[in-house]
Amino acid sequence: MKKYVIITFLLTATNIVLAQIPIDSIKTIIKQEVANKRSKSIIVGIVDPNGRQIFAAGVKSDSDSTLPDGNTIYEIGSITKVFTSLLLADMSLKHQLSLNDPISKALPKNVKTPVRNGKEISLLSLATHRSGMPRFPYNVDPKNLYQPYIDYTVNKLYEYVSNFEPPYDIDSKWRYSNVAYGVLGNILTLTAKKDFETLIKEEICGPLKMNNTVISLTAKQKSNLAIGHAETGTKVGLTDLGAIAAGGALRSTVNDLLTFAEANLGLIETDLFPAMELTHVLQAKKDGDNTFTTMGWTLVNVDGYLLFKDGGMPGYTTFLGIDKKNKIGVVVLSNSNNPVTDIGRYILEPQRKIDPYKYPWALLDTLRRTVETNGVDDAIKLYLQLKESKNTSFIFNENQLNYLGNELRKNKKIKEAIKIYELNLKEYPKSPLVYESLGETYRRNKNEKISVKYFEKAFELDPQHPHWTYIIKKIKNDERKKNNR
Repeated sequence: MKKYVIITFLLTATNIVLAQIPIDSIKTIIKQEVANKRSKSIIVGIVDPNGRQIFAAGVKSDSDSTLPDGNTIYEIGSITKVFTSLLLADMSLKHQLSLNDPISKALPKNVKTPVRNGKEISLLSLATHRSGMPRFPYNVDPKNLYQPYIDYTVNKLYEYVSNFEPPYDIDSKWRYSNVAYGVLGNILTLTAKKDFETLIKEEICGPLKMNNTVISLTAKQKSNLAIGHAETGTKVGLTDLGAIAAGGALRSTVNDLLTFAEANLGLIETDLFPAMELTHVLQAKKDGDNTFTTMGWTLVNVDGYLLFKDGGMPGYTTFLGIDKKNKIGVVVLSNSNNPVTDIGRYILEPQRKIDPYKYPWALLDTLRRTVETNGVDDAIKLYLQLKESKNTSFIFNENQLNYLGNELRKNKKIKEAIKIYELNLKEYPKSPLVYESLGETYRRNKNEKISVKYFEKAFELDPQHPHWTYIIKKIKNDERKKNNR
């Protein structure tokens, strides 16, 4: 059994007061959660007026047993949005644009911008998730299924905006949206006449000396990268977000994010502080819970002093939080797609609880091993036996089989993948996920007629999902073009 090491790095003062959570408790929590298979590694950084401390548990990957340190690179996902909003706030204070500018003011004239009841989406609407745009754009058709946005171009983004119809009045509801932040980032780059990464480096990371907060990694940074892992524990590569990079493309370290937290708390001097303060201002109530939205952050209380932002990527989850009253900043980074927000919020809000992670993928692991040793047919027989035995060690749902099918498809074992998907279809005939997986698999293997059938069934089960309509139209248009040649 592999031992996990935990270590504390004391970078400045030794007498640090950290909320009400004893340091030993934080160490125990992250060590236990790594042992529980929540993540391959979890690293926590905490800063207050006396200095900073960093605690790490786990390994960078199964092939690299090195303990992560304060300069280990992680994808930070949607924490990127806080940086994007800071750019917006800073540019507004410099009168380069106005928060209330309609998006049509900056976008090319050939982009048809949506209007509802006479109101247009503003830059502030985008930054506060009140544009009505959904989490992701529907018009995605990647060459590589495992990099769905790498070839999502600015023109595709403009196509999305031109066809978007707000489902309700603009600014009337909160709806989390990566595509909205993609649009916002594009507008900021058009205004500044610089690409997004250059803007981030020149306006934020350069002045704050955050040299490891980037999109493009150097060879040295890659050598200290914590390898990402899916929630199932399998290795995942870095993710390229194409034209929606402003919603989640940054990579960073605990040390850099602690510096960012210090700047937001006013613990270090920066010309960006007025803009940071502007991003902290309450803008609207969030739907679905008792928190509020600011420009980029989630505001926990109406008093306005407790803020956080979390992020998730296919191989990483992250947390950045600040307590402005007690001048405490907290960073939690993980190289697994299992949430760590509860850990970060617990450190800032001791009255909250952490539910110990319970690993749910024993069934997937068992079936995967059987496929590797005895083949897919034996794995299917074993699945049916385990289900009939009602063994409580295993969780049965469509995700277990879908992950296995996806892994086989990724490894180009198409026949085996289809057998697993078809088993999933028999088990969960009302799950759109199953039909989508079969549709994509048949389509990628040049069997468009069958693929359309599955996409149409997915749409029948979930008619609010425009991606399937988009794909069906695309397949049929491609078929017409072939027939007319």
